Amino acid sequence: MSKKIRLGILGGGGDSLIGVLHRVASHINDNYQITGAVFNPDFDANMAFAKEIDVPTNRIYKDFDTFVEEEMKLPKEERIEVCSILTPNFLHFPMAKKLLDNGFHVICEKPMTTSLEEAKILQEAHKKSGAVFALTHTYTGYPMVRQMREMIKSGALGKIHKVDASYYQGWINTIIHDQEKRSSVWRLDPKKAGISSCIGDIGVHAFNLIEYTTGLRIDSILSDFNYLYEDNQMDVDGTVLVRMDNHVKGLIRSSQVATGEENGLSIAIYGEKAAFKWEQENPNFLYKLSDTEPMQVYKPGHAYNSDLSLGGTKLPPGHPEGIFDSMANIYLGAAKAIRGEKYNDGEFPTMLDGVRGMNFIEATVESHKAGNIWVKLES
Repeated sequence: MSKKIRLGILGGGGDSLIGVLHRVASHINDNYQITGAVFNPDFDANMAFAKEIDVPTNRIYKDFDTFVEEEMKLPKEERIEVCSILTPNFLHFPMAKKLLDNGFHVICEKPMTTSLEEAKILQEAHKKSGAVFALTHTYTGYPMVRQMREMIKSGALGKIHKVDASYYQGWINTIIHDQEKRSSVWRLDPKKAGISSCIGDIGVHAFNLIEYTTGLRIDSILSDFNYLYEDNQMDVDGTVLVRMDNHVKGLIRSSQVATGEENGLSIAIYGEKAAFKWEQENPNFLYKLSDTEPMQVYKPGHAYNSDLSLGGTKLPPGHPEGIFDSMANIYLGAAKAIRGEKYNDGEFPTMLDGVRGMNFIEATVESHKAGNIWVKLES
């Protein structure tokens, strides 16, 4: 196998934020080479964008089916090895399923599918394929999130009592109050986004962050949504009570109409010995609180951090790292798995995280529609 992994990109063309994030992340550790793509459903725009970012046009395809068909004609040593799926939600499942069935590794944006049923079908396809599947819950790539995970695993907090995770944004305010706009944006269209907007887009990140850092599973939930307008079917704000293993309880708060908020993901985990707090907008600071000692602040790059944290740190202490680096850490972990190298199971979210995420999303919708009742998640 050549040094660089041959990467295909599906979606993410033009001024797509997620497209820039994935392309930069794939380059950071020198593990990938973008070899082919379908950046845009319009072929002329697709080709123009490839030229703009200097990707060779000989493997820029008119559509996804042509992409797979033509790549499968190539010798294995030339064929694209892994594909990143950066399309709107409704395309995640059919693309990931066909890629896995044809032996491609997959790096997929979340939510993994638009239904739990699709997620289970994809899980079976993944088992049969033997391929690597990485789900880009980006925030698991931050060194201080990884440090929190490892310290909790080692018993730094003792028995966990309560978890409080929130994800507040205000971006949909510019859309939701205009009837024409809210009827045209894909994130508010259940045919394209799935059954949830706010929880499916950002609340699931908070859910994933809780399970990633604590090592516990959310067992049941009770949710309450806000839609703002009768003609809008999709939640734009939600509050979810959670019950976890070992008598742990918590809260997930998410909103896309939190006026003035930008990308306010945060988590607080309270245990019998101490507590941790972390905020995505200040990602290089992990706060440890105690009833008996002064507050401690952990920062990236120091020798006191875990191997998992240090493995995701690229710069010396005092040099801020951000979301590009976080996504790059997921790509780095996936590269190790694709090459058959040893890696920590915390280096990238997996198919199981995708299934758990869809289970959570569907349970929150069910809970709200049934009159805000407790709904048990599948184990």
